[in-house]
Amino acid sequence: MSGAPDGEADAYAIDLLRGTTEHLPTIDAALERHLAGWGLDRLGVLERSILRVAAYELLYEAAVPAPVVIDEAVGLAKRYCSTEAGALINGVLGSLLTEARTDVRRQAIAGEGDS
Repeated sequence: MSGAPDGEADAYAIDLLRGTTEHLPTIDAALERHLAGWGLDRLGVLERSILRVAAYELLYEAAVPAPVVIDEAVGLAKRYCSTEAGALINGVLGSLLTEARTDVRRQAIAGEGDS
């Protein structure tokens, strides 16, 4: 049985799973840089999974606005993990987003010098 009458949510969930799995080494490396004093292996399975999927969306899926991705991830963490997990996920994803935006700006500036 499909989660949505048109199957759209199911297709997007499959895309998220595939994309996250395909880019897992890059995603994990990015998350590790933003887990101050922690490693992914110290997080619970749900916290780690929420971070990975949200990081994939932030880094590779431009169709979903970043604030929506972070809000959904924090909501999932608060609902299924703990309030503290929500705060952790918010901080890590916010830091990751700042880094990604800075990298895009650097690339744009470097590209301007090429013309």
